[in-house]
Amino acid sequence: MPKAQETVLEIDLSSLKHNFEYLKSKLQKNTKFLAVVKAFAYGNDADEIAIYLQNLEVDYFAVAYTSEGVALRNAGITKPILVLHPLPAGFDSIIERCLEPSLYNDKVLNEFLEIAAAKKQKNYPIHLKFNTGLNRLGFSEIDIESIYKRLDASKAIKVNSIFSHLAASEDLKEKEFTQYQIRSFKNISEKFKTVFGYQPMLHLSNTSGILNYPEAHLDMVRSGIGLYGFGNSDQENKNFRPIAALKSVISQIHHIEKGETVGYNRAYKSVGFMKTATIPIGHADGIGRQYGKEKGFVVINGHKAHIIGNVCMDMIMVNITDIECEEGDEVIIFDAAHTAENLASAASTISYELITAISQRVKRIIKK
Repeated sequence: MPKAQETVLEIDLSSLKHNFEYLKSKLQKNTKFLAVVKAFAYGNDADEIAIYLQNLEVDYFAVAYTSEGVALRNAGITKPILVLHPLPAGFDSIIERCLEPSLYNDKVLNEFLEIAAAKKQKNYPIHLKFNTGLNRLGFSEIDIESIYKRLDASKAIKVNSIFSHLAASEDLKEKEFTQYQIRSFKNISEKFKTVFGYQPMLHLSNTSGILNYPEAHLDMVRSGIGLYGFGNSDQENKNFRPIAALKSVISQIHHIEKGETVGYNRAYKSVGFMKTATIPIGHADGIGRQYGKEKGFVVINGHKAHIIGNVCMDMIMVNITDIECEEGDEVIIFDAAHTAENLASAASTISYELITAISQRVKRIIKK
């Protein structure tokens, strides 16, 4: 791949395939695979990634919001798409574009049922979200009978799956709580089957659930962060390949004298002669202010260069005093070797936040 001449996000589809195949190798043959492509496929390129995964024969996709599902349909995705957090304002679009909503409380269930009936739908596929301890979205087990009464009175919709979300499956110190969630969900599924007379598809495991709790794979698993190259542990990270590399260039080199300051609010004061490089990427591109003041770093010609002063909207300045480099040289913000997880950790955050924050103004380059 040619060296970057501007700020770009390179996306390696061969690494995506590797991650998908590794995760699939953990599953039983009949266990379905749902690819989570919300938030522009975790800050990458949802259209390109979803099309590629559809060709690899994933079974389902998931997005957070209705507009994301519509965008996938416009891109040519024909596989089922689960909308994880639909709002009533988008219910018409959901039905028009054959999306499948997760319904998580009485309000959204009643409103979707009403709209589906008005549109003369029959057995329109829905998914019911149950809360087993994350306490974010979801019905409770005690709601099953009242849900049944509403659905039994109308044939407009039918439950295609019931699911829940593990709160701490990546943290083996929380194994007892995760096992409690698994038991709770199995109890919910048994009660559902008793009340409804059939058992829909069951899914509970996220990426770390796939890796750490094979007993919770059930009928389908859902993976987001794993597809993009992160296993949520040092050991598992060795089995994944980060699919994205964020690169830029040195725009200008400055020679800074002792006592001079760098950047807004004069946040960095030089204690001696130094060299700095200005790089065209900033908090408008996803490199938040928390990476400033020598917490975050980039890599130039194989050497770490710490970000000094405050991160600007469109630029960062880094210390290159001991690095041989020139204007126009490539800068690695993160890649497979210097990972987003390492950079995020330096600023006390997580890879999820860093990669999903990469602005859409950053040029995407797809490596096929």
